[in-house]
Amino acid sequence: MLGRAPTQRGWLLTHDTEVLTPAQAEWLETLAQRRLAGVPLAYLTGHKAFYGLDLQVSPHVLVPRPDTETLVDWALTLLPKDSACVLDLGTGSGAIALALKAQRPALQIWAADRSAAALAQARTNAERLQLEVQFHLGSWFDALPEDAPLFDLIASNPPYIAAGDPHLDDLRFEPAQALSSGTDGLDDLRSIIRAATPHLQPGGWLLLEHGYDQAEAVQALLHAAGLQQVQSRIDLGGHRRCSGARRQRIGA
Repeated sequence: MLGRAPTQRGWLLTHDTEVLTPAQAEWLETLAQRRLAGVPLAYLTGHKAFYGLDLQVSPHVLVPRPDTETLVDWALTLLPKDSACVLDLGTGSGAIALALKAQRPALQIWAADRSAAALAQARTNAERLQLEVQFHLGSWFDALPEDAPLFDLIASNPPYIAAGDPHLDDLRFEPAQALSSGTDGLDDLRSIIRAATPHLQPGGWLLLEHGYDQAEAVQALLHAAGLQQVQSRIDLGGHRRCSGARRQRIGA
C-alpha cells in the first residue's frame, strides 16, 4: 500500500517526482479497476466530506450526499443556539447527527440505526471528531429506551427508493437496506411519520429527506398524521428534497 503519508495532499505536492514501487503501482491499479467497476470513490478512500466534517465511510453505510446538507441547514434554522434535544433516525455514518453537534455543541443529540455495523461506523466518527452523541441500536423509534426524552426536532434520511427502480443498479455497492423501501419507496417514511408525534415536544419539528418527486406524497402523509405547518425545502438541484412539519403546540 502507499501508506499513510503519500495519501496526504502536502506529501504529494512535495514528492511529485516520486516513483511508485511495484507494490504501490499494483495497489493503485486495483483501486482504479474497482472505481471503473462503479465502487464509490468514498469507499476506496474511506472518507467523505460532509458539512465541513471529514467522515470515515465504508460499504456498511451510505455515502453522505451534498443534498442531505439541505436537511442540516433547515434543522439549524429551527433549533435554538442553547440546549435542545434532537434525534437522527437512520444515522448511517452519523452525518446528520455529527453535523448538527459540530454546529451547535449545546444540543443533546441522539442517533439510532437498525444496522449494528452502521452504528459502529457512526460511533467511530463521533469519537474521532470528539463529538458527543448518544447512539441506540434498533429500527426507527423502537431503538429508543423507555426513558427517552421528547425531542425538539427529529431528522431522518430514510430509505426512499422504490423497489425495482432502475437507479438501484447504479447504487449496487451501497447497503440495499438503506436505499429501497417498498413498491413506491414510501414504506419507511410512512412508518416514521405515523409514529413520530408521541416522540415530539409540542411544537417540535419532524424533518425528512425523500426522493426528488416525492414531496407531494410526503406532505400528504404529514397532513394525515395531524402535523402542522407542512412545507418542503429545495436541494442543490432545484428539487423539493426535504419535507417537514411540526407537532401542534399546547393551547394552539
